Order: sequence, then structure tokens, then C-alpha cells
Amino acid sequence: MTKPVTFLVVDDHPVFRRGLVALIRSDARYEVCAETGSAAETLAALERAVPDIALVDISLVGQNGLDLVKSLKASHPEITVLIISMHDEVVYAERALRAGARGYVMKQEAASVMLDAIATVLSGKIYVSAAMRDRLLETMFSPREETEAPSVERLSDRELEVLEHIGQGYGAAETAKVLNLSVKTVNAYRDHIKEKLHINGAGDLRRFAVKWVQSRDR
Repeated sequence: MTKPVTFLVVDDHPVFRRGLVALIRSDARYEVCAETGSAAETLAALERAVPDIALVDISLVGQNGLDLVKSLKASHPEITVLIISMHDEVVYAERALRAGARGYVMKQEAASVMLDAIATVLSGKIYVSAAMRDRLLETMFSPREETEAPSVERLSDRELEVLEHIGQGYGAAETAKVLNLSVKTVNAYRDHIKEKLHINGAGDLRRFAVKWVQSRDR
């Protein structure tokens, strides 16, 4: 009998996580060996069993999911990682691939797309949507325009998350709640963003963030 492919599911939203676990178990070839909701729980689970593939969300309690991916790949390079996230792939897919993930799929995709993404990365290929693949190829072979957008590359993954929420109209308290951070920490990230992007005040930061979100959604 063929040994099943083992999965670790990392997501801090229990309802979505359970649905994803159920989807995986609908395929007899797959087996979920652990499900976790935070980076700390994930590292503890890895001490008990190392899966073939980890499905990881970006927004986690206490640590950015992309930082967790980097840790996973450093300690267990044999694990295949697929990011499944609510965050826009335009913003995070390339960063996820650089962090060591083999693919990126958004949570609103159909179950069939999720299973296709899983099968693709398990086969050794990289999975992103067709639109994102075209965008990455265009970026590779087209000269970069001189716009504000490239400067966000200076930001850390968590700072980029904060900037995205600012551009979507979230205040510090709302951002803190969504990202499972304290308001003090969010304000510290906002200060780091202003420093890195040479932005002076909160109003200028919000205007930059809104303009950036609108430009990448075109």
C-alpha cells in the first residue's frame, strides 16, 4: 500500500482550518498529521512529526507566516510549503516564493483550485494563478517603471502587511486586531515604514498607502 502524503495545516482561523483539513482528507492519498494556529504550535508539532507538505497562512498570532516559512525551510528544507492566504497575491506571492514557498493560492478560490495547487507543488512545480504568473513574467522581462511602488521592497513582510491595511482604510486599532498585534506594535511598524520610505507625517503615510494599494490593484 502506498504511503499517504502527510500534511501540516497552519491557520489561526479554526473554521477555515477545519474546512481545509476536511478537504485534504477527502482525498485518500492525503493524511493530515497536525493542524496548528500559531508559529509556536507549529514548531512544537514539528518535534512530533515532520510532514511532507505544510499549508501556511500569512497572518498568524505572534509571527508573520512568511517568517515561519523561512524558519521551516531553514530547519526542514525537505518540507514543501504552499501559502494559502486571504491576502492579495499581487502583494505577497513573490515574497512567499522568495521565502521558500512553492506556491500561493488565495482563500477565496474554489476547492478544486486548492487541490490543484496542492497537486502542483507536490509534483515539484510552482503554483500561482495564471494572472500572477503573467505578472511575474512581465516583471522579469520588462524594464521597471520609476514609480513609488518599488520602494516598498525596503519593507519587511510585516511592515508591508501594515502598509496594506493602512491603504485599505484601517486605523491602528483595527490593524492591530486583524494582525493579532498590540496597537503599540502597529504604531512602531508605522514609524518604521515612514522612516524607510522617507515619509514625514501620518497623513502623508495614509496618502502613500492608498495610492500604492490602488496602483497595484489596477
